[in-house]
Amino acid sequence: MRPDHWYLTEDVDDFLARAGDFLRSRPAPHIMPLTVTARLRARGADAYGPPAALFGSLERAGEVHATLHRLPSRGLGLTPLTPEQADALAAHLAALGHSLPYVSADDGTATAFAEAWRRHTGAQPAPRVRLRLHRLGTLTPPEPFPAGRGRLVDEQDHEQLMRWCAEFATDVGEDVSIDAGSWAGTRFADKRYTFWETPDGTPVSMAGANPMVAGMIQVDPVYTPAHLRGRGYAAAVTAEVCRAALTAGAEEVVLFTNAANTTSNALYQRIGFVPITEWTVYDFA
Repeated sequence: MRPDHWYLTEDVDDFLARAGDFLRSRPAPHIMPLTVTARLRARGADAYGPPAALFGSLERAGEVHATLHRLPSRGLGLTPLTPEQADALAAHLAALGHSLPYVSADDGTATAFAEAWRRHTGAQPAPRVRLRLHRLGTLTPPEPFPAGRGRLVDEQDHEQLMRWCAEFATDVGEDVSIDAGSWAGTRFADKRYTFWETPDGTPVSMAGANPMVAGMIQVDPVYTPAHLRGRGYAAAVTAEVCRAALTAGAEEVVLFTNAANTTSNALYQRIGFVPITEWTVYDFA
């Protein structure tokens, strides 16, 4: 397949007009571009700052087979590609003069593209993290269930919410500043948050939920301060957020975990999540 079958655009509406049906046809594997495009449409073209974002659709006879997205100063996100398609795309982007800090995709696609990018540019790929995408099957409340209750976060909780999001970002290695001045521009700002409180009203854990897109809600982030872990709070607040998502009409509920974290993977599987995809991020030296 020739690389000129990739249609590239900086216009998110143009991209969705061509590729929206394809993305919505398999919402869970396409969670990244669906989330990015929904955030851009909600916040406007400056959601991620200059320069403009880049989108692309791989088309054959008017049918979309894959997509790409690249946000300003960030890496490349891909939907599943064959090794041949990954190689053709790497050659095409290299010929256009693109420089990529990283690629993020399902493991097979990310690995194929990373190797192709090395061949075409000389940039050495280094695996940063492997994630695991889960889809909720039958929601099963944790057992034993910790004492307390879930409570929606409101304005009076904003300072603690920002502090916990900053601590979460540090834990997972995200290079982001989170404070009152930067909050609105972060990926954490457009979520609906729930705290898990002990019976005396003390918040001990939190979980966020992205806005619904294509009938799907992504749970993100889930965070419990280190000194409060191992007591079932994360499972309880995640189950509460999932219950609320289903009540709101979500057809699918998904979340990502670090594939190397056996504790969190086991926790989410106990409450009903089923692994569906391995996801890898490669940095380019």
